[in-house]
Amino acid sequence: MNRTTLSLLAAVTALAAITGVASMTGDSDSDPKSGPGGTRAAAAARMPVERSALVCPAPTSSELGETTYTAYTPQAPGQGGDDKGAAKLLPAHPADDGGGDEDGAARDGDRDKGDARGDALTGDPVVPLTKPGTPVSEDTSRSDAPALIGVADGALAPGWTVQQTTAVTAGDGRGLLGASCVAPGTDFWFPGVSTAGDRQDYVHLTNPDSTQAVVDLELYGENGRLEAPSGESINIPPHSTKPVLLSTLVSKPTINVTLHAAVRSGRIGASVQAVDANIGSDWLPAAAPPGTRAVLPGIPKDATSVRLVAYATGSGDADLRIQLSGPSGSLTPAGHEKVSVKSRMTSAIDLGDLTKGEPGSLVLTPQGSGTAPFVAALRVTRGKGDQQETAFIPASTPIESRGTVADNRSKGSTLSLTAPDEAATVRVTSSAGSEGGGPASREVTVKAGTTLALDPPRPDGAKGSYAVTVERLDGGPVYASRLLEVEAGGMPMFTIQGLPDDRGTVAVPRGNQDLSLLNDD
Repeated sequence: MNRTTLSLLAAVTALAAITGVASMTGDSDSDPKSGPGGTRAAAAARMPVERSALVCPAPTSSELGETTYTAYTPQAPGQGGDDKGAAKLLPAHPADDGGGDEDGAARDGDRDKGDARGDALTGDPVVPLTKPGTPVSEDTSRSDAPALIGVADGALAPGWTVQQTTAVTAGDGRGLLGASCVAPGTDFWFPGVSTAGDRQDYVHLTNPDSTQAVVDLELYGENGRLEAPSGESINIPPHSTKPVLLSTLVSKPTINVTLHAAVRSGRIGASVQAVDANIGSDWLPAAAPPGTRAVLPGIPKDATSVRLVAYATGSGDADLRIQLSGPSGSLTPAGHEKVSVKSRMTSAIDLGDLTKGEPGSLVLTPQGSGTAPFVAALRVTRGKGDQQETAFIPASTPIESRGTVADNRSKGSTLSLTAPDEAATVRVTSSAGSEGGGPASREVTVKAGTTLALDPPRPDGAKGSYAVTVERLDGGPVYASRLLEVEAGGMPMFTIQGLPDDRGTVAVPRGNQDLSLLNDD
């Protein structure tokens, strides 16, 4: 192998290890003809990522809000206390104070390099983490708490997660608002937003980088794309954040809408805060990328209302079979056997109290010839009358290796595990508490086609909040979510977070792989 090939191999290895950009679908030796020209390629080694980035939206503008941030990185097997690394979050600038004018556009002369104020993050770090295996928590009651931008490296990068939980006891935004801080990206889908009069939905756009990001916000209703010219070419200056009220982008209120945040240049973190005047509020995370199947895990057993919102992203219609995966198996809900989603249109269907006192998950699969890609999410309501509270469950991605959610409490945390295809065995580990104690774990088997809801194992002598990690040991795909419920001001409030795979490792080509076909010499 000549020098050009060796240089390419070194570059590929460094890029994968540092940025985490690599295939997560399995090692290359699973296919004997996975190498160039149909030859056998050596298996790629899986290595821990060395750097992770996260973005947290501004939590609330309510004077009655109390927010808890919890940061955590799982401890790898054999990892000791001397492993080096750092993880911290710093305040982002408001978009009109980070190198942009009032409309968010970059100033002339600074379009490429950014404004000096936008190029540097300043302030005290939030929830700085110094070692894996133990969560760190901080509280704030500030109504002007900023969005956060952060990076973890070294031993703290693989699986680094930050949970943001806000309790608002009264007034606008009442509810328990939970959000797992997101990795920056370029494409986000949010089925289930609204521009109706009883909703105030803000999409929070945060640019973690030192160069400007440009974003298009596209809105789709039941009859197709909504006119929203002011949602085009939104400029987010470096290290800054911009909340956009979706109702200001359109001329007519619409109840069931799908939002697509498409990045033209740069990267952003995107999350939607949905505030309902009647049934509370929560964060709506982005749904799993478009596909021909969707799993939406963790519908509470006492859900009084469930609404499914789906959008067909391609040029074909999506005809979908609806199945409810419960504790004893899967069934088709009577009267709600399917949903038809027209190309580039949003469909919504109210499923009522379909769980009937048992926890469950929704599985959407193609029916007939309508196998077009789609995205989907659920709005879940608990309670009745003025005691109603709401949360969202977007379609999730499976845990291939490991997934984690932070900020679990001594009471009110429920883990839901779904194995839609074949049985799977997982290890559930609760970390030490943020204020002391030791970890605890147990292995559980999820039967094929079922949803298992359980209380996470209680950490030994735990004090403070703790993290829950799910590791898939064998069997088929596993989807997971966590329900957190808190009673505040006499109101039973709840929020639901998914546990996608943490992508803590990446596939790195081994040194004996033949990359000579990539050489131009």
